Amino acid sequence: MRFLELGSDELTVTAAAEVAREPGVDVCVSPAAELRMNESVKLMRDLVATGRPMYGITTGFGDSCIRQVSPDKVVALQRNLIRYHLNGTGPAAAPDVVRATMLVRANCLARGHSGVRPEVVQLLIELLRNDIVPVIPERGSVGASGDLVPLCYLASVLTGEGDVRFRQTVVPAADALAACGLEPVVLGPKEGLALINGTSFMSGFAVLACADAAELAYTADVCTALGMEAMLGNRGHFDPFIHAQKPHAGQVRSAALIRSLLEGSTLTRDDSQVVKANRALGDNGFLTLEHPIQNRYSLRCAPHVTGVLHDTGDWARGLLETEINSTNDNPLFDSDTGTILNGGNFYGGHVAMAMDALKIAVASVGDLLDRQLAMVVDEKFNNGLTPNLIPVLPEDDAEAGLHHGFKGAQIAASALAAEALKLTMPATSFSRSTEAHNQDKVSMGTIAARDCRSAVELVREVAAILLMAHCQAIDLRGAEGLGEGTRAVYEVVRSKVAFLDRDRRLDHDIAAVVELIATGALH
Repeated sequence: MRFLELGSDELTVTAAAEVAREPGVDVCVSPAAELRMNESVKLMRDLVATGRPMYGITTGFGDSCIRQVSPDKVVALQRNLIRYHLNGTGPAAAPDVVRATMLVRANCLARGHSGVRPEVVQLLIELLRNDIVPVIPERGSVGASGDLVPLCYLASVLTGEGDVRFRQTVVPAADALAACGLEPVVLGPKEGLALINGTSFMSGFAVLACADAAELAYTADVCTALGMEAMLGNRGHFDPFIHAQKPHAGQVRSAALIRSLLEGSTLTRDDSQVVKANRALGDNGFLTLEHPIQNRYSLRCAPHVTGVLHDTGDWARGLLETEINSTNDNPLFDSDTGTILNGGNFYGGHVAMAMDALKIAVASVGDLLDRQLAMVVDEKFNNGLTPNLIPVLPEDDAEAGLHHGFKGAQIAASALAAEALKLTMPATSFSRSTEAHNQDKVSMGTIAARDCRSAVELVREVAAILLMAHCQAIDLRGAEGLGEGTRAVYEVVRSKVAFLDRDRRLDHDIAAVVELIATGALH
């Protein structure tokens, strides 16, 4: 995708993630959207001229809405709104989150019901085009009345104030705008409020978490397929008949993917082959089962776990795509009827619930992958593999405990999985009454979205460690037995990470595989 038109109700999670991560996508406002924007601006100005009180335009904000502001002070009111919310804390949001935020906010305002001039949205687009990224602290939003605090840092940059990331460094916004031949805007009536009174910051985190969670679900299925080969498992667990009898779409998808990856594998067996192999071991009427009929849950039930992530991700994507194509602002202008309407579309409840659910599904998969790792490194359970997957070389025979392979990596993976599980506490349960009890029920959507993205990053690291361990196990078994799909993944991982024959640091290897997952290189 190299072109994206805003204001047409067709922005997708995939497109938003692409714009956020690949600067250079051409973004513009559709002519129909620009017409609607101009109509709403005219309506707003006509209503201001009547002298009627309008929230946040000719009145104060929040519980100060009972105090009217004279028409000659409406511009100062918008400037003050931005300045008094500049109290965010914590680390600065990552550039891809901020770019996603800018795109989503531009799309909201381009819908033409917010009383915002096209030139304000155009400046947002120019920031994207020139990769001028506002510095926005992550913390400070309760997710209702919009992402007021973080979005004020975005609005401030449009006025030429604040700091931005530009050409690999942090500089004053005014300097970056000047370097690109851009003029800051003076915010008109309603424009400051429209820029901050919505869900775009939480949505910036959310669309990236959702896109990455989909990639993570695929990676988890890849891990399971390799794990079946590492453990000489029974691929009959993924037979279509089984999953057709419990046809959750994600479960069926997960089982089908694992099955396809294992096509041609000689390291796994189906049910009939397991029975035949075991019968061949009969001795004096006593049958020893070399190949278990059923593998442990972390392999056998993997589609039932990862399938939940597939399905939750699809559900969350639907909610998010409605949200990022919505007018999440207040008040709104209906140019058809010539009215201004007060409501609560700034509320982030759907984003909050989507992210709380998605982070639980993500962390559950992280726990699954950690259990697969614990099994494959443990000589008591790994079906004949060496302890911690380290080969015992001839010169070390007398000291088999000299090297420890994946022992430390498994400890690290468990720590990562535990941290992801800790993040599953639902943020939506922690509404606080704020702003003199005007905002007395809030979504906490931004916290939920930040937690979800953190959970995705943690579980991606667990998956990277597990992929390395499974490839190590495959080498110990004999890579010539791999399936067609698993072989392709194995070769990609091995292009970055060498076989572990002696103890060495693995952090750089883990980072390399994390990058493979994040960029979709395993497909």
